[in-house]
Amino acid sequence: MKQKIEVIIPNYNGFELIEKNIPKVLHVLAAYPNIGVTIVDDGSRIEEQELLSEYIKNSNKKNQIQVKLMLFQKNLGFSSNVNRAALESTSDILVLLNTDVYPRKDFLDAVLPHFKDELLFGVGCMDESIEDKTILRGRGIGEWKSGFILHRKGEVDKTDTFWVSGGSSAFRTDLFKLLGGFDPLYNPFYWEDIDLSYRAQKAGYKILFEPKSIVVHVHKKGSIKKHYKDNTIRSYAMRNQFTIVWKNVTDIDLIFSHLLFLPLHLARAILKRDKIFLRGFFLAILRLPDIMKHRKIQKNQFILKDKDILHL
Repeated sequence: MKQKIEVIIPNYNGFELIEKNIPKVLHVLAAYPNIGVTIVDDGSRIEEQELLSEYIKNSNKKNQIQVKLMLFQKNLGFSSNVNRAALESTSDILVLLNTDVYPRKDFLDAVLPHFKDELLFGVGCMDESIEDKTILRGRGIGEWKSGFILHRKGEVDKTDTFWVSGGSSAFRTDLFKLLGGFDPLYNPFYWEDIDLSYRAQKAGYKILFEPKSIVVHVHKKGSIKKHYKDNTIRSYAMRNQFTIVWKNVTDIDLIFSHLLFLPLHLARAILKRDKIFLRGFFLAILRLPDIMKHRKIQKNQFILKDKDILHL
């Protein structure tokens, strides 16, 4: 029996990108049987939703693959928006593509065989990231340093990875649901895919990077940089960097490490007037009760230690 695949494309005021990239997506996906596409709209402007509805209606008349459109009036953020579709999916495999992404030919050919391993949670694709120049991305390295989980770009000639990107990836649907999907604590954006990958690994599941699965990713055209100022983006990222530690780290020595370094980081931020760090810290403090609630629930799924996952 062929695996049932659902491609989920989250959207927020990105009609211009969908109009440009959906034809490319559908052209590539036509090679795969038993596949569907869902665009889930996170409360875009009314005029954007009207344009999107009309466009998808016309697209479905012309294309074999029918695109399902889910429209919502309230903007919740990336995690919640993806979960709206993913947690209701009846597919075997979920494929996530951002609106500023389109796949190269045969991009799933190297991905799908990996899911024969029942412990495999997710596979990340190779991003041909269009920035000032084309940079190959998709594999990440994570480490514990100075009381925090840090991540950085890894070389793309290996298949191990610290996280699977939420913008170009494939997940086993039943495990995605089992782990509750992306944690809405990270709304509106950033660190949600690292958090989910981290929780999956601590729960004993595997993640991979597949360099033969290639997508083109034009980062500067995405909705985050389009709708948010740089300082706001960085503040949310800093808030979420606190969140992932407070919610997921259970090794006692790493907890003490975080508590030891935190006053030093705060003192340095005050002296240097680092508003991004301080704003991120206080935004995280405001969410501390919710972070602790999520920690209590999610840690019950953990069977591995943090040191089993992180480079120390």
